[in-house]
Amino acid sequence: MKRVLIVDDIAFIRSVIKDILLAAGFSVVGEASDGAQAIALFKAVKPDIVLLDINMPVMDGIEALKRIKKIKKDSTIIMCSSLGDQESIVNAISLGANDFVVKPFRKERIISAIEKAIV
Repeated sequence: MKRVLIVDDIAFIRSVIKDILLAAGFSVVGEASDGAQAIALFKAVKPDIVLLDINMPVMDGIEALKRIKKIKKDSTIIMCSSLGDQESIVNAISLGANDFVVKPFRKERIISAIEKAIV
């Protein structure tokens, strides 16, 4: 069972993602509301996959992505954001993100992004 860390500053979004993942057979090993919490949890729980929002307080998802990649270069990270603009997508992918899911998302899109990333 793949272990997932969910990072989003909105508790409701984390809850929706958690429900989708649990129903699909994934294990949610942690939730964080900003990039700094995400890095601390990443080190502590060593997830297989990180679902990472871009716009968050304290530390944004782009900075968290860079730092997580320094900790574990081959980590699987899927960015989630309402920013559907091309620049954010290109930037996240160029920094090592495996995929980019635009909010509002469909549950099928989250599951397919994860399945594609872990093959």
